[in-house]
Amino acid sequence: MTRYTAQDINGVVAILPTPSLPGSDRWDARETVDVAETERLTNALIDEGVDVIMTNGTFAEGASLTLDEVITFNDTVIRTVAGRRPVFAGATTLNTRDTIDRGRTLRELGADGLFLGRPMWVALDDEQTVEFHRNVAEALPDMAQIAYDNPNAFKRKISPQEYARLAEIPQIVAAKHMGLGLMGERFADDLAAVRGRIRLLPVAGDWSTTARRFPDEIRACWSGDVAAGPAPVLRLRDAILDQDWERAEKIQADIGDALEPLFPNGSFEEFSKYNIQIDRAEFEAAGYYRPGPVRPPYSSCPEDYLECGREAGRRWAALHSRYSAEHTALA
Repeated sequence: MTRYTAQDINGVVAILPTPSLPGSDRWDARETVDVAETERLTNALIDEGVDVIMTNGTFAEGASLTLDEVITFNDTVIRTVAGRRPVFAGATTLNTRDTIDRGRTLRELGADGLFLGRPMWVALDDEQTVEFHRNVAEALPDMAQIAYDNPNAFKRKISPQEYARLAEIPQIVAAKHMGLGLMGERFADDLAAVRGRIRLLPVAGDWSTTARRFPDEIRACWSGDVAAGPAPVLRLRDAILDQDWERAEKIQADIGDALEPLFPNGSFEEFSKYNIQIDRAEFEAAGYYRPGPVRPPYSSCPEDYLECGREAGRRWAALHSRYSAEHTALA
């Protein structure tokens, strides 16, 4: 069995981007991972207090890294973490066998679990999705799984019926979910379906709302924006765990205001078309780490969309600075 269960996934689940070296936006670039910056970012997030590390989702360029780069990046993260936090390494590929092979490699590197998106060249139906996760669990029974429920990336949402069946697979301990903000009452339906066996992870900007409604079940969130500075999400965590709902709602509102420009014309659909590039612009403007160029084929983006990301990054940097200063003063 795995080292982790749903009850072990608490707090802030930080999704790391993959820092790149100069020239990484060329088609002939190789070994593009900025190892030194990866080490620095990983240490900074752990030192500030994030609770779980995940790698190689969408904006972390899991789709544009070579296998050698996936290995280099995850080896760097796992060695840097050095057992201080659980690491769920991204193993998403276009088929089951490559995913299992990649999962074995990541296990050998020392990953505690896998962050798994299902194959998406053709959208999987309910039966195929459950079979995929079962196959990975059968091949790697000691590796916990965090499922990746992103309807834009994987062409449809995981249904409550699927969640009920996935909850029967003990290796699946959590799911990266979109929360109430984008999914509405479907979040509540999914939560009822898993019966406490899978920790559903809302996005940080929706954490207070979901945790206040379901305080015994929503004990963690996911965030990629922590790479622009983790203080706002960490202070949100502290308020939620203390059930200080007035403060939690204030912090959540501040997060919402900071990220409001991120979606061009207020459209999540438009953001999803360019989220790698827009997020990279956010991180560069925030200045918490050095992101480097975006890898092909995702290197181009409308300039006004990039400016949306930069404005969100500037707002987030100010928010991170303010909550960092408040925390230091209280300490």
